[in-house]
Amino acid sequence: MDRMKSGGRAASTPPSSERPTLKTIAFMTGLGITTVSRALKDAPDISSETKERVRLVARQIGYQPNRAGVRLRTGKTNVISLILSLEEEIMGLTSPMVVGISEVLAATQYHLVVTPYRTQGNALDPVRYVLETGAADGVIISRTEPKDPRVALMMERNFPFVTHGRTEMGLAHPYHDFDNERFAYEAVRKLAELGRKRLVLLQPPPYLTFYLHMRAGFEKGIRDFGATALPFNTVNLDNSLLDIRNAAEALFDAADGPDGIVSGSGSGAVALIAALEARGRRLGQDIDMVSKEPHMFLQWLRPEVVTMREDIRLAGRELAKAVIARIEGIPPEELQTLSYPIPTDEA
Repeated sequence: MDRMKSGGRAASTPPSSERPTLKTIAFMTGLGITTVSRALKDAPDISSETKERVRLVARQIGYQPNRAGVRLRTGKTNVISLILSLEEEIMGLTSPMVVGISEVLAATQYHLVVTPYRTQGNALDPVRYVLETGAADGVIISRTEPKDPRVALMMERNFPFVTHGRTEMGLAHPYHDFDNERFAYEAVRKLAELGRKRLVLLQPPPYLTFYLHMRAGFEKGIRDFGATALPFNTVNLDNSLLDIRNAAEALFDAADGPDGIVSGSGSGAVALIAALEARGRRLGQDIDMVSKEPHMFLQWLRPEVVTMREDIRLAGRELAKAVIARIEGIPPEELQTLSYPIPTDEA
């Protein structure tokens, strides 16, 4: 009956098309096109058995809805735009974040589009592009600033978005963040327990919000545990690994150099290790290090380094859930989450 409703005759061969369509699924399941469409939309009047059969065939043949058609019918693109700077790839953040986001989107109608940009350019440009072209239903941004113009613009346009990191604008918006203040504080605590007193911090660039958080935790730890903070301001996490190594070598050459290091990233820690070993310093003996890292490579390769893991894959999942919920109208105050450092022995 379904097949008769959809065209009045049974096809002997699948409809020819370069890309699978609803008609392809209808032929392969013996259902009408309307039934297939409603099954894919999870219509309540379609049986669960039929829905599962349709979804199975759709997955097997690689069916994807025509986005242009969806947009014409609904005004939606079913696209989430992840706007990432190329510096985040250097810090090892991109891949696990994309995996986490994709894990959530896989169970929805949304597709992920990654838009890269360089921080030397205008970070507003990719956001303006999405807003002006309607290229996505929601946006995920990172490298959040205390007074972030991208946040101000999207809130002014009432456009769904979520930030990886917090702002200090007095505006309620969705975010997921890592507690960098706690990380830095606990790092100083650990170094103090190891008897280290002269500490340096390889920190984020000063214009990002997480610089304020990491710096606050580091300075509080210095006060609470009776250590001394040595200046190390010529480089930050945005500099190349070579620049970090060169700056660190100069630091280690000083007679009153550090005996403890807090590194805000795993890649930065690698440059610091190369520098101290080039200067004949022994990690775990002459100097100790605590580093944040998104993976477990540093922990495996250099167990002398005390590591605290930032779960970037978790961040991706939380960001995806938040932007979808915002699209659905959930208040931003309910879409704010924070994750915490995972010590080496719990990773």
